Amino acid sequence: MNKDALTELLLEAATLKRIPRAGWVTRGVANVESVADHSFGVVFMALTLVEALDSDTAPQAASLDLEKVLLMAVLHDLAEVRLMDLPATAIRLLPSAVKSQAEAKAVTELLSPLPNHGRWLALWREFEDQISPEGRLVRDADKLEMMVQCLRYEQAGQRGLGEFWQAMDQRAWHYPLCAELYGKLKALRPSTGDGMV
Repeated sequence: MNKDALTELLLEAATLKRIPRAGWVTRGVANVESVADHSFGVVFMALTLVEALDSDTAPQAASLDLEKVLLMAVLHDLAEVRLMDLPATAIRLLPSAVKSQAEAKAVTELLSPLPNHGRWLALWREFEDQISPEGRLVRDADKLEMMVQCLRYEQAGQRGLGEFWQAMDQRAWHYPLCAELYGKLKALRPSTGDGMV
């Protein structure tokens, strides 16, 4: 293994701690979370969701591989090391194939120093394409964690975030538990003055 390349990967990945979540910045939120903050939230949420689904003995959870879930959650935003966090307003202007190809190239390059880079890349792709139960669970965790943060910002007095809730109201959740948790989060919203409660 090339130790210089591994050192570079570690240093580059650490920049996720400094990259702000752009969607919050464009809405005027001060002191926004970093991509690394969000990624930790997704990892913890995915872990707790697997545990909750397992304790409910839900048939859909029986086949979930916890290691795969956690690896996907850790890797899910790694491409943002090189591409930054693009807000939805920018993503809407890019052809999805272009964004997908750029992310795949970034993740491939970043993971290349690792002996298991092929496996990790395949897991990242499973998340992106939502082709496995684990990938779908991490996708739900990604969106649900964003809404936890949205609620926290609103509880701290931030206004103008109603569009996030409107978008999630249209979401087809993969796991009923996630839809239920989203409903509970939405019920906790303070009156925001943006036409949504």
